[in-house]
Amino acid sequence: QVCEKFTICPNSMEMLLHNNLSLPKVTKEDGCLLAGFDEARNLSGLILYSWGRFCLLKRTVEDKCLRTISSGLYTFQTYLKYVQETFISENQNVESLSYSTERLARTIRQMVINPEEVIIPDAATQESLHTKLKSIRAWTEKITIQLILRDFTSFMEKTVRAVRYLQNTRSFRA
Repeated sequence: QVCEKFTICPNSMEMLLHNNLSLPKVTKEDGCLLAGFDEARNLSGLILYSWGRFCLLKRTVEDKCLRTISSGLYTFQTYLKYVQETFISENQNVESLSYSTERLARTIRQMVINPEEVIIPDAATQESLHTKLKSIRAWTEKITIQLILRDFTSFMEKTVRAVRYLQNTRSFRA
């Protein structure tokens, strides 16, 4: 919808040049991608010989993944607020998305062994980022919205995969 409404090309070089946003990402290093879970399993076979240690290592990888996801969702709140304020015609949809994102962040945070380890941007950080986003010139505003929504979609796709994988393991209880 964004591409059609603003008539911008998703593969525009301009998009790449202006992508200096620090949007949250789910990476292999966070232990959230299947490769990260598999590495924990492989490492347990090479180094850890007892079942208890494997479970602890696996739980640590899962916990790191959940912290990354929850922290990322909390960080996306400021970006979604900007999209909501800027993409007026979709205000209600973005508001609903933002509300659901916050609920998911809270739910996943409660699954973390120590929920206080989840990074939640403080008010000053959020305000600073919001001010930075609001200062974007109109001609890059459309691209910024598209980048935020594209990266949010990618983040959510990886989140869904990670949570599904964790739900299918014995050590994870949703």
